[in-house]
Amino acid sequence: VIEKCLCVVCLDDPSGMEVGDTSRALLMLHGGGHEKMGANRWYDKPMQFVVGEDGVCGTVCEHSPFEGIVLVACTEYLMKFMTGSPSKMGRATSVSELPTPRRLLWKTTPHIQGLLKASAERLQRLVRDLDMDVHKFEVYGKEFIKKQKMSPDAYIQIALQLAFYRCNGRLVSTYESASIRRFHEGRVDNIRSATPEALAFVKAMTDEKTSLSNSEKIKRLWNAINAQTNYTIAAITGMGIDNHLLGLREISQELQVEVPEIFTDETYVASNQFILSTSQVPTTVEMFCCYGPVVPNGYGCCYNPQADHLLFSVTSFHGSTETSSAVFIQALDEGLVEMRDLCKKSNKPQSNTAAASKAVEKSQGP
Repeated sequence: VIEKCLCVVCLDDPSGMEVGDTSRALLMLHGGGHEKMGANRWYDKPMQFVVGEDGVCGTVCEHSPFEGIVLVACTEYLMKFMTGSPSKMGRATSVSELPTPRRLLWKTTPHIQGLLKASAERLQRLVRDLDMDVHKFEVYGKEFIKKQKMSPDAYIQIALQLAFYRCNGRLVSTYESASIRRFHEGRVDNIRSATPEALAFVKAMTDEKTSLSNSEKIKRLWNAINAQTNYTIAAITGMGIDNHLLGLREISQELQVEVPEIFTDETYVASNQFILSTSQVPTTVEMFCCYGPVVPNGYGCCYNPQADHLLFSVTSFHGSTETSSAVFIQALDEGLVEMRDLCKKSNKPQSNTAAASKAVEKSQGP
């Protein structure tokens, strides 16, 4: 019955956790562990709607069949349906038309009970290890960035590079989701945000801060913004490198030919260890998305640019000595303020990327 159903509704008891964006995010990702609501989930389902008795609600997505852009579209439709005018969104189904719920009977064995216990222990280790921090940056939002004639997404990506460099003194392979749904069966490709131009800018704001003029710094910022925007346009139009390389790698395995040398090269291997995994998931209603890091020593960063604020969901693992979500967010805050101040000191836009910015803003998804 569960395998055949379209989605699962999880009715949660009160979690006992302090209600806030971070605790809400944790309850969606793992339910607070098996001692709380972690066992009240069916994580293999593509979509679960969680409704908590204490008012904590959300949607849990299993990533295999679709991206966050689909999750947001579905969830926003339902939220607007509940709060708006159902007649404008199709005929509403009354409760009396739904089939009567029935209890599912479970048959288990000692072996299955042992597997469940082991799974609960593994889940608890993951729960303890996850370092989640949902942060609302309220100094400004995407409207300020647009007034600079810059793409908000490109601007935020540069800010993420600056934050990581501040924390680690280097840049790393970065993943940003780029929707390629314009293509038949298209999913996502990767926008590689750690560009040479981004490195030049972050060095201008850190290592070379005192030796460079503001005009040179803003020039480097524009170079980084333009490089990011151009790569984004290439990725969403099917001209990125990652899906094509992945296709060649999979074909070589299917044909059982010798793996091409490029795929065993240490540079290729390192380039696919995404220590910084990011995604823009904008919403039109009050909600946000989050996910975990993709490598043990990495960060997951999902962001939602709104008119007057920027919302970030940053994750890492406590078990890594190289990461800290709170430290990363502090560096991100500082960098965003410094970038604003730099823009204010130079009110002469140096690029005509307004149209490209709009295209980019509408074309991304996790």
